[in-house]
Amino acid sequence: MNTASPDIFTLGALRDSGYVPQTISAEIRNNLVSRLQSGAPLFEGIVGYEDTVIPDVQRALLAGHSMNLLGLRGQAKTRMARGLTELLNEWVPVLDGAPLPEDPMAPITFQGAKLVEEKGDQAPVRWMHRSERYVEKLATPDVSVADLIGDIDPIKAANEGLDYSDPRALHFGLIPRSHRCIFAINELPDLQPRIQVALFNILQEGDIQIRGFQMRLDLDIQFVFTANPEDYTNRGAIITPLKDRIQSQILTHYPASLEDAMSITDQEAKWQPGQSDRVAVPTVVRRVLERIAFEARESEFIDEKSGVSARLPISALEHLIAAGELRALRNGSPNTTVRVTDLLAVVPAVNGKVELVYEGEQEGAAGVALALVSKAIRREFPTAFPDIESVKRGKVEDPYQPIVAWFNKNELSVLRDQPDSEYAAALHQVDGLGEVVTKYCPGVEGDEALAYMEFVLHGLAAYNEIGQSVLGADVTFGDLIGNLFEPDNDED
Repeated sequence: MNTASPDIFTLGALRDSGYVPQTISAEIRNNLVSRLQSGAPLFEGIVGYEDTVIPDVQRALLAGHSMNLLGLRGQAKTRMARGLTELLNEWVPVLDGAPLPEDPMAPITFQGAKLVEEKGDQAPVRWMHRSERYVEKLATPDVSVADLIGDIDPIKAANEGLDYSDPRALHFGLIPRSHRCIFAINELPDLQPRIQVALFNILQEGDIQIRGFQMRLDLDIQFVFTANPEDYTNRGAIITPLKDRIQSQILTHYPASLEDAMSITDQEAKWQPGQSDRVAVPTVVRRVLERIAFEARESEFIDEKSGVSARLPISALEHLIAAGELRALRNGSPNTTVRVTDLLAVVPAVNGKVELVYEGEQEGAAGVALALVSKAIRREFPTAFPDIESVKRGKVEDPYQPIVAWFNKNELSVLRDQPDSEYAAALHQVDGLGEVVTKYCPGVEGDEALAYMEFVLHGLAAYNEIGQSVLGADVTFGDLIGNLFEPDNDED
């Protein structure tokens, strides 16, 4: 057990303190065991992985393995890699003046060993915080062996009169500088194959080769890689010998439940100053927004290999809040409640987060986004109100008949910038609408009830019980047959 403290500044004092060197895998393992015994979570803010990914990570760390986190974009791979720093000791001693963060009692470089030899117990020690022990590199096609491993520094060699075969002439790359650290490479398949080859010996034997001469460095690194399966076919591949040397491959995934997805979005979405006082988001609108991502992952218009990132509902929620805030500012209102119609404002957030297949491009990005909103409403509708298919089969009573009958003779327009008072008045004039919400959503009242009333209209339109047309920020509900004969919006 290490009992040294950051108040120690020489090798002799460190040795007298009872400090014992340990590998980074042992350090991580010991701290993980303590966490498991205390019941503390492995990661903060990681939701939905409790029974799948996190146990796999725990087993890999207990085994002292390097890891490859394999999954589509937006599955918290990088966040988990960065979170591993919490399993490091808060402070570790390093040999001050050595080219790498070397353990004072176990130097690995020529310079470090010479420093200890010359100064003995007076060799200087400094302390490194765990936040400094995480090194991350995004793999891009232009990454070189010199970037990762190192190269001979001709200027240094000339200035100090060193031969190129002298290890002191080396400039160490990112990986040697990550000695006793966590080193993460994001998007590993984007590394060119010849660069991946350079990682072989480091992963297996811990030595490196630079410019033709062998240099044995007993590097101690916790490697974490991330990769997207799409990369294996579209941009590159992890070469087989490298995959063989990465000891654990862990599959990540998108949230399985709507509740987990909402927790992630609520956690990550950023409310700008003043928005929380000005804008309220009803539960029903919030749930529909989250379902958009679920529908996108099943859509035939979106490339499933690319994935639909968790960033989609995060950006969409921020757009939704901004839409409500914009309405309040335009109307001079101190506050407002987000409406179902405001979901039309999230189209820009959806467009930038999905990769369309050819059929989706034919439909158009905006058309696909609006279709996803409609499908999300249709999917959410039976969770709050009687399923219309069951109503048609006579399995449950029909609470929607007065509403449909009203729209056979009337139309109702809901404008995104409509003042709250006009919005409420418009909804209340529809026969039977308020009664449906009162009956099936007990306890919901005020602005929240208005959102559910509007949601009923969008739900009936999604099931083709009433007509709906969208023109800009204007959504009009009316008779289904009448809407069929209206001119197409694109031709207006």
